[in-house]
Parts: sequence; structure tokens; C-alpha cells
Amino acid sequence: MTVPTALGLALGAVADLVLGDPRRGHPVAGFGRAAQALERRTWRDSRPAGTGHALVLTGAAAGLGAAVDRATRRHPVARTLATAAATWTVLGGTSLGRAATTMQQALAMGDVPSARAALPALAGRDPRALDEAGLARATVESVAENTSDAAVAPLFWGAAAGIPGLLAYRAVNTLDAMVGHRSPRYARFGWAAARLDDVANWLPARATAVLTVACAPLAGGSPSGALRTWLRDGAAHPSPNSGRCEAALAGALGLRLGGRNVYGSRVEVRPALGDGRPPAASDIRRAVRLSRAVWTTAAIVAATARWPRRSRG
Repeated sequence: MTVPTALGLALGAVADLVLGDPRRGHPVAGFGRAAQALERRTWRDSRPAGTGHALVLTGAAAGLGAAVDRATRRHPVARTLATAAATWTVLGGTSLGRAATTMQQALAMGDVPSARAALPALAGRDPRALDEAGLARATVESVAENTSDAAVAPLFWGAAAGIPGLLAYRAVNTLDAMVGHRSPRYARFGWAAARLDDVANWLPARATAVLTVACAPLAGGSPSGALRTWLRDGAAHPSPNSGRCEAALAGALGLRLGGRNVYGSRVEVRPALGDGRPPAASDIRRAVRLSRAVWTTAAIVAATARWPRRSRG
């Protein structure tokens, strides 16, 4: 059933490109509510409790995908439509671009309060003390990181494992956003969710960096700069994955990312990625253009990877 899966991945990517996220009743939001309800019963300040929490929810998502996979095994049209619906549900490339564009427009008008209000849709850092330069940097970094998390990674796992891969990946990534961050409440309970997300994104993040190198000219960027900065600076980031994506985009667009980030009461000072100038509001549009090129190329690659090859006689 590789042809229906390939077609479904392509159709789902087109739906996200044209429509963005579902406006109402988003299944990922429903998963988040279920995860919160379960957390009220399972939370303990311990790694074993958090591991069980993550495995139950991820296993449930994968199990649902496997059930749909089995139910549509002999029905190509149903398999295509189910894969398309799952792909559209888990992708967030267009919504990422729209959120970043909202930020760019607010900054272009000099409306810093509106820009600060828009930041939570993109990044978890505290916007209250950020000026225009800080908001622009946070947005460009979010676009770089989430090109992998919101688009390339789900397409990768959809190509690798079909509907179960799509749903399981989105469960892992959603749990990381909910409990995988560093805070007194989740330092132990969220450890497993964070590590699962690191593993699930290891290959997709590097695929994103490769595609950023390849697609850099489509955003007026430099492939050689993207490759050089990725290989030189990508490992300096505290995340094993995000730094590869951010460094490649910084090099492609001739920017310098990294610096001081505030997350509530926690402060991180990240090393510089790239040796260009700091991002400005005008660079957000370029980052969005490059992000769209990367994830639409990833969709083509994912669908092509599932397309059956004719054996040579």
C-alpha cells in the first residue's frame, strides 16, 4: 500500500500549504487536553512516573495509527484519505509561517506591544523585556527550529512508518512542549518526554539542515554559508537537534543567532551561531520563505520515498 501512503502524504502537505491548521476541533489540541487530564493522575516528581506517562500517551497515539492502518489495508482510497487527514493534522509549516509573518508585520509597524503578544505562538521565552531586535531573533530562531519540528520531522516519520509514524511523532513532540521543558515541576517528570523528542528529531533535524543548504538560493541565501555554519556551529547549541537547524539557516541568510534567552525565572546564554549580523524584522520574511522551501521539498521527498520502484527485469 505504498502508493496510497505516498498520495496521502502529498495531499496532506498540500492541504497544510493551502489551509494551514484546522481552525476548530484540532486533534492535537484534543490530545493535549487528554494528556493534561492524565497528568493530573500520573504526576509524581520522578523519572519513572514521567516515563510511564510519556509511553502511555505515545503508545496510544501509535496504537490508534496502527488501527487505522489495519482498517484501511485493503482499501486504497480510504488509506489515501486517512493518510492525508493524518498528515494535514500533524503538519504545522503554514501556521508557523503565518505566526512569523504576524510578528514581522507588527515589528514593521513599530508596534512592539503587539509583537510581544504574538511571541507565545512562536517561542516559550519571556517577551516582556524583549525589544525589536530580541523579538526578531526569537522569531527567526523559532522558524529555523520549528521547520524541523512542525514539518520536516512529521513528514520523515510519515514516510518511514505511515499513519502510526505520523501520530506517534506528533504525540512525542507535543508532550515535549508540554512537560519536556526545564522547570521545578518537570525536571524529573518531563525527562523521558524530552529524551524521546531528542531521539525522534535526531535524523529529521539533520535532514532539515541538508535541505536548508539545498534550498538556500530560493530565499536569496548562500548554500556554502549554510553548510559551513551548520558544520562549524551546529553542535554548540544546548539542544542536540535545534542547533543544526538554526546554524544552517543563520549561515544561509548571513545572520548571527544565539544569545541571552529568558524563560520565566530561568536564563540561558547560548553561543553564537553564524558570524553575520543580528536578525532584523525584515529577515523574518526571508526565514519564512526559506522554511517554506525546505518543508515543501521535504514533502516531495517523503512522497517520492513511499512511491514504489519498478524492478528491472
